[in-house]
Amino acid sequence: MTTQPTFAERLKADTRATHDSVDNLVMSVKPFDSRANYIRFLNLQSVFHKIVDDIYKNPVLNQAIPDLAQMARYNAVVQDLNDLNQNEYTFNGKLPEPQGNKAVGWLYCAEGSNLGAAFLFKDAKDKLGFNENFGARHLNAHPDGRAKHWREFRRHLNNLGLDADAQNEAVEGAREAFAFYKTALRQIFGLAEDAEATA
Repeated sequence: MTTQPTFAERLKADTRATHDSVDNLVMSVKPFDSRANYIRFLNLQSVFHKIVDDIYKNPVLNQAIPDLAQMARYNAVVQDLNDLNQNEYTFNGKLPEPQGNKAVGWLYCAEGSNLGAAFLFKDAKDKLGFNENFGARHLNAHPDGRAKHWREFRRHLNNLGLDADAQNEAVEGAREAFAFYKTALRQIFGLAEDAEATA
């Protein structure tokens, strides 16, 4: 008898390919090789976290996921930009407004990015001298630690009680989130609209 994957396991498995392509594209633009590149990266982060900020503050989700509103990192990204004397970036185009179950998929992408941000935070510190108090606030770990917090977050996702159709919508939302992130990256870093990571 095979065990059905949990909702969180489904999200991971069904978005693995596009998630990996996002990671590869981010690293291909070398966001920590210079201050200018890092500012572009902050611009990218500000656009994405502006979209998900309302999801983090959603009253219904906050009842299901304790302290969700406190996990939002949009304000921290804006502070990072302010540290570097930068104004918030204005995206050229209409920003998505994910709703319903699709918004849960966007939330999964946003919160999952903090788990992988350990490597980004280290590069920001080692290569550029930024830290949790200046320039790299939004990359800082959750107070409980990245791994423990991620386990707890996934547990809360699984407890949302989404049926198969709702889970499908959330997976589609996650895919849309990753796809938009790549679109925004290409715009901000001046890449071709269909550019992927170069070897």
